[in-house]
Amino acid sequence: MQDHQKIGDAVDTVNRMRSLYDSGDTRSYSFRRDRLLELKAAVIKYEKKIAGALFADLHKGPEEAYATETGLVLAEINLTLSKLRRWMRPQRVPTNLANLPSTSKILRDPLGVVLIVAPWNYPFMLTILPLIGAIAGGNVAVLKPSELAVATAVLLDEMIGETFDRDYVHVVQGDGAAIVPSLMKAFRFDHIFYTGNPAVGRAIYQQAAADLVGVTLELGGKSPAIVEADANLKIAARRIALGKYINSGQTCVAADFVLVHQLVADRFVEYMKQTIESFFGKNPAESPSYGRIIHERRFDKLVSFLDQGEIVFGGQHNRADRYIAPTLIRNVPPDAPIMGEEIFGPILPVFSFRTREEAAAIIARHPNPLAFYLFTADRGTEKYWIEETAFGGGCVNNTGWQFANPHLPFGGLGNSGIGSYHGKFSFESFTRPKAVMKTPLWIDPAIKYPPFAGKINWFKRLIR
Repeated sequence: MQDHQKIGDAVDTVNRMRSLYDSGDTRSYSFRRDRLLELKAAVIKYEKKIAGALFADLHKGPEEAYATETGLVLAEINLTLSKLRRWMRPQRVPTNLANLPSTSKILRDPLGVVLIVAPWNYPFMLTILPLIGAIAGGNVAVLKPSELAVATAVLLDEMIGETFDRDYVHVVQGDGAAIVPSLMKAFRFDHIFYTGNPAVGRAIYQQAAADLVGVTLELGGKSPAIVEADANLKIAARRIALGKYINSGQTCVAADFVLVHQLVADRFVEYMKQTIESFFGKNPAESPSYGRIIHERRFDKLVSFLDQGEIVFGGQHNRADRYIAPTLIRNVPPDAPIMGEEIFGPILPVFSFRTREEAAAIIARHPNPLAFYLFTADRGTEKYWIEETAFGGGCVNNTGWQFANPHLPFGGLGNSGIGSYHGKFSFESFTRPKAVMKTPLWIDPAIKYPPFAGKINWFKRLIR
């Protein structure tokens, strides 16, 4: 009954949001800029509360909360404010000979009423980052934060409710599995932006397709890291460990498994052990820089992976604290359950390979990863892997940091997602190109009109 009431109230609000959007008030540059400035002021005002909520949900310290969530949001707002006027300008494009002396341009139109469904792993940043693009695009937005990150969901409701009229940006709380499909059934959104797991992404895509609603799906996948024999192993270990164990491994762009050339595999594992200890100490449970698993159900799933190979480092866990130590695991069978889905936790399988073909065969079992990481000093090797592997985005000699560059599109393909965002790509995801050609009246040649008999040679010359 409670969810039905929430859905009914939300639908009433969304209908009012449609009226606001149809009024045209959200489309001007000044309106969009002012709303972005209000959002920026709210994030700054709530910075301590944001950090407190993220600690409550995921045990993130204030530094990690700022570096991986609040700071990224503020940087995105600043970039958008600096570029928005340019992004909104009509783009002049050439006109072909057959249409001269017409002029042609492309405008970016808002999409309308958009639904943003956010995950629990970076619950603040992955809710607000798409919202920045929605505001910049001239839309109105419904936000559905994850109910699993309870403290952050409450904070978002408070912050957004204080900052914006609910007919402009509205937060819907509750069980996403019930509320999102019901909302989509009761109201035709103009776009759905979903971040989360592939199974839910497919369900949203199927439901949206019935009403021809566009979607952006930011999903996950088994993202590989390849360490070639010529790699700088010490740096590779540091950069893989940072990307893997931040947020206790609950990061969609973390390396899900590592493929290390057999000539250097043992040395690499030793560097990883040293690195983990240097990051989090001998007992990471006591480290203020190490997080916790989001809930017990997820904890139990991760613990079930631990006996699927040889634990060579870590493996300690405490259900009451939702703690799993940074863990390295070797000798994992390729068909083990841990290799059948995205791990999304602090357990890192390490495989050795002799040839590129061996490594490529393992990657091919999990096609189209969201991220791909390569460590090598050889440009030829770099060229081979980048050209031969399909992936959403990635790094050479680094991991994860491509996400923090707003000048790069972030998104997947196939199982790892549809569409992209960040920076200008967010603006483009929440707008559509509108083509306009303007033809003057001072010339109107009769040869373009019927009757067409005898004009075939002229048409051929003109069109070619």
